[in-house]
Amino acid sequence: MSGTLETTANYYDDNFVPGTTNILVGNDASSIDSSTSAKPLKRNKDGIILMPQPSESPNDPLNWSTGRKMWHFVLLSFITALTAATSNDAGAAQDSLNAIYGISYDAMNTGAGVLFIFIGWSCIFFAPASSLYGRRITYIICLLAGTLGSVWFASSRKTADTIWSQAFVGMSEACAEAQVQQSLSDIFFQHQLGSVLTVYILATSVGSFLGPLIAHLISQSQTFRWVGWWGAIICGVTLIVIIFGCEETVFDRMKHSVVYQSNNSVEGEENDKKEDLQKIESSLEKNEDIETKQNDVTEFSSETPVADAEAQVQEKLKPYHKRIAIITPSPYLEGYGFKQYVKRFIVYFKIFTFPAVWLSGLLWGLQDAYMTFFLTTQDTYFYDDPWNKSETGVAIMNVATLIGACIGCFMSGMLSDKHVLWIARKNGGIYEPEYRLWLLFITLIISPVGLIMFGVGAAREWPWQVIYVGLGFIGFGWGSIGDTAMSYLMDAYPEIVIQGMVGVSIINNTLACVFTFVCSYWLDGAGTSSTYITLAVIDFVSIAFIVPTLYYGKSWRKMTKKHYIEMVELTQGMG
Repeated sequence: MSGTLETTANYYDDNFVPGTTNILVGNDASSIDSSTSAKPLKRNKDGIILMPQPSESPNDPLNWSTGRKMWHFVLLSFITALTAATSNDAGAAQDSLNAIYGISYDAMNTGAGVLFIFIGWSCIFFAPASSLYGRRITYIICLLAGTLGSVWFASSRKTADTIWSQAFVGMSEACAEAQVQQSLSDIFFQHQLGSVLTVYILATSVGSFLGPLIAHLISQSQTFRWVGWWGAIICGVTLIVIIFGCEETVFDRMKHSVVYQSNNSVEGEENDKKEDLQKIESSLEKNEDIETKQNDVTEFSSETPVADAEAQVQEKLKPYHKRIAIITPSPYLEGYGFKQYVKRFIVYFKIFTFPAVWLSGLLWGLQDAYMTFFLTTQDTYFYDDPWNKSETGVAIMNVATLIGACIGCFMSGMLSDKHVLWIARKNGGIYEPEYRLWLLFITLIISPVGLIMFGVGAAREWPWQVIYVGLGFIGFGWGSIGDTAMSYLMDAYPEIVIQGMVGVSIINNTLACVFTFVCSYWLDGAGTSSTYITLAVIDFVSIAFIVPTLYYGKSWRKMTKKHYIEMVELTQGMG
């Protein structure tokens, strides 16, 4: 036989590197001879190969209608904004809890630390469940936890209430930290993810920056308890909508993959087709290395399907009650899946051997840390001379940060999508995830400058215009880095999105937890100006890590190939 391989990634090829793809592989589909039975790879209108390749099944989320995708996208974005808002609304009740019940600010600070720990570490408990029982169950559990946590916070009367209610609230945001990105990659193609993640980061920004403002307005007009009650009401209503209106996006792509054979077969075609198909299936089942017989990816578009695809075309759309089932067991689930869950839980810790995970986690985590500092500084300086702002006025300052975040998201999302395709075309169609990092050279300057303008400006009473521009620059760093960190990691390891995002979330929230505890001590001990100058240096150095990544990123990805394939096999039920 002259060459069989799947249209998906050739994981077992010696030349395979996670994340490296050819987006313009082969000739234009229109050049295929219609007289043959050739089946070209599917492309978009610009000739870009669709990654992953959609199947012929109407149940494939990649084949959903635009309206169906947009509805799912809106739900996921709302969950993201909601959980971010509820995770940042406790500060609006701090003064009341201190005055009425004598709950100290240090205790509420501890609650914030507990929040971050549960956000990050809950993710790794949900990740194995996602591939075994479906995506929906995690959203339902998280929203239920958010509802219970909000009710508990609304009923707070002692220190333990304010601390442990945040554990449940933190658990609720775990779905937005990793699960949402997995679902987005289920329904959108790889070349669309930058733009899609723009909306995701914007939703996170809206919840993070406007959540405290909305909570403050609620606290002023309806007492602090309604901060929790409204959180519970909205989480509860959202839970109902998710149960009845959010479809499952998990899809067994291995079942619907088509094996192709080159048209250049010379002899024994029919027997070779059957024989080689059996060999491949046997290899996959035993997790043996597959020797790829054809390395030239430009041959893809002139290959003939060996597997019969008619069954896929004739497959019917699942009925509504199955599309919204609470649990969608994977086809490879054994019993209740307990042993499989434990195996995945252990293997997923190998994600911390991936340099891309550390880069994304550190960059995104430090942005969360800076947020803790500038919110603390706002409360310290801007109620007094020369600004004399009200509590509402201080909360409104975050609008400047949100505007900056929107601009940063646009640059690292929609603009980045076009930029990386331009680079790939100049490189003969070869796309490397590191292309995403080039635009961060802009952030390398803007973000540290923003920290100095705001922090030093607040301490030295610079004009208010400088303060607000500084907040906008900080927001720009938040949006651009958040979007880039997510899209880079998803491009580098497209088949294990949730595992990668779990690693990022753990690093991110562990950093945020540490900085939450040291923030006040650092500001008091070193002074505001010195602290922000140090933060600016940390910001510059951390973003500058993109330089070695641009040079060595592909080599690092190649080093992680073994662990990547192991996780892909588990995700696809091959291990």
